[in-house]
Amino acid sequence: MKWSEDRVALLRELWLDGKSAAQIAQTLGGATRNSVMGKVHRLKLGPRTTTHRPVARPARTPARRSAPVQRLAPRLPVLSAEELEAPIAHLNPRVFAGGKVATVLTLTTAMCKFPIGDPSEDSFAFCGRTACHRGYCIHHARVVFKAS
Repeated sequence: MKWSEDRVALLRELWLDGKSAAQIAQTLGGATRNSVMGKVHRLKLGPRTTTHRPVARPARTPARRSAPVQRLAPRLPVLSAEELEAPIAHLNPRVFAGGKVATVLTLTTAMCKFPIGDPSEDSFAFCGRTACHRGYCIHHARVVFKAS
């Protein structure tokens, strides 16, 4: 595109009136926004005066952090009198089909993970009953978490 003296004068006038480069390009015809910006830069016209100013946004304040939430440990289930009387320390591991007990390889998230016996002996196993409180059955949860 050729910049004639008339087109440059119109560019200066529109720029100083606060028109955008896209509006000037449309008015001039045959020019692009980028060609207008390039010419403005080469002519060193500087910042233009705008007819409207965007509303200033209020400064962002940093988000307030709330106090950390204290989470209470879930309560252990209430046991009946018979369940409380049962000997906790002498519970044998649950025996599954085929006479097998829970081992490290057979434990699931739904099983009690309380160890029973000496880990160096072949008879060592885990409780294996249904876990109800943090990975332990009711009886072993009371032992581990010292709740009454």
